[in-house]
Amino acid sequence: MEIKTSNKIDITDSKQYVVFRLDTEEYALDIQRVIEIVTPTTITRVPKAPNYVKGVINLRGEIIPVIGLRERFNLPVIENTEDTRIIIFKVDEATIGGIVDSVAEVIQLSKQEIEKVSNFSNDLSLDFIYGVGKVNERIVTLLNIDRLVHHAKSEG
Repeated sequence: MEIKTSNKIDITDSKQYVVFRLDTEEYALDIQRVIEIVTPTTITRVPKAPNYVKGVINLRGEIIPVIGLRERFNLPVIENTEDTRIIIFKVDEATIGGIVDSVAEVIQLSKQEIEKVSNFSNDLSLDFIYGVGKVNERIVTLLNIDRLVHHAKSEG
């Protein structure tokens, strides 16, 4: 009797990620952390906040702090475009928004398709990276949103 093996990914061994763009790079967040994706709305500035804290938005009666991910990664600031989005995500008990250049797609990655990034540099932004995912010929940087936000809290 011949046993056939499947190349299909065991879904218990994989996760879905929301892929978004900042500048020319693609990043991803675990979809289970994402609450929703919204078009930018009026952001109320918060006095004396760090430059990457853009302010707060009122989303259906809930006040949500919003951070600019371009500023967080020391990328040049650009004007919002029709593709700009705010990704609303959960960290611990907090709901936070992150401004991104655009949202691309949802992908599924198995553990085998993710490589951990070792701290081979003292670049602070590496601390926010969980790993990189290989999607065909593309490399998608997986963000550790907990570290990104907790580090922001400790700075602010």
